[in-house]
Amino acid sequence: MSQFEPNLTSKPRPRTTRTTLAVPGHRFRMLQSAAASAADAVFIDLEDAVPLEKKDEALRTAVQALNEIDWGDKTVTVRVNSNETGVAEHEVRALVSEAARLDSLLVPKVESAAVIAQVERLLAARPESFAPLEIEALIETARGVMNVDVIAGSSVLLTALHFGVGDFSASIGARTVEIGGTHPGYAVTLKNEVGNYAATPLDLWTYPMMRILVAARAFGLRAIDGPCGAFRDPVLTRAWALKAAAMGYDGKQVIHPDQIEPTRAAFTPTDDEVRDARRTLEALAAAQTAGLAAVSLDGKMVDFANVRMAQRILSMAERE
Repeated sequence: MSQFEPNLTSKPRPRTTRTTLAVPGHRFRMLQSAAASAADAVFIDLEDAVPLEKKDEALRTAVQALNEIDWGDKTVTVRVNSNETGVAEHEVRALVSEAARLDSLLVPKVESAAVIAQVERLLAARPESFAPLEIEALIETARGVMNVDVIAGSSVLLTALHFGVGDFSASIGARTVEIGGTHPGYAVTLKNEVGNYAATPLDLWTYPMMRILVAARAFGLRAIDGPCGAFRDPVLTRAWALKAAAMGYDGKQVIHPDQIEPTRAAFTPTDDEVRDARRTLEALAAAQTAGLAAVSLDGKMVDFANVRMAQRILSMAERE
């Protein structure tokens, strides 16, 4: 097996994480609200959302929340802090040994497989009576994107890649208006034959998003897009979620409860999409019965590639 060949047999069943709500670890009441929300997943943040003087309190509060709050069937993750040697090991050790109701650790600013190996080593101390922990990696620097293929294949405990769009923007020196948005200056301006100018806006994040998505798919991982910073704007929230969903991402981080519903809707196939997917499967099944490998449906050719796309649509719809 080559280093880039996925070993899917040892991966757990993919989780449903259309919406992953980020919550500061030192705010117990917000954690209670997050547990009661409609989000598929919650990540308790010990990193960027916590002031330096509150870091120790956030760790204690996170452990308390994980042990005392009813999280239902949500996927619950904690984003730990990073340092010059990798992750903050005292945080990982505390979570591994004390937090029974925890599904995974979200590791920020992952730039190499060595960080994943460090976390994997620390997870070995997990008590046998607790559920095993998974690892999720935040890819949010230029070096992280460059090394994402190796990172994605580095551990069977790694189950998801997240795109950290805010820190990635700072990493490459991009001029952006808000987290997840594209500066209006990032456009192609052309002049037509009569001398009129027209500008076409471009998406600054297409390349890193696709790099991360391809690496995730190659190794059977979930791909989670970063948040829309305009959390009070339902139009942008839904539009940017639709973009990620159209690319093939499994879900998106949200930073406010108001973003949960429009983001969830963006990652849920419409009734028309479900109907067309079913018709596609039925048409090809009929073609196979007739000894054909392809068939025309609504003036378009349908073959086994269409079947795989249709099956993904139906799989997404079944998560409701």
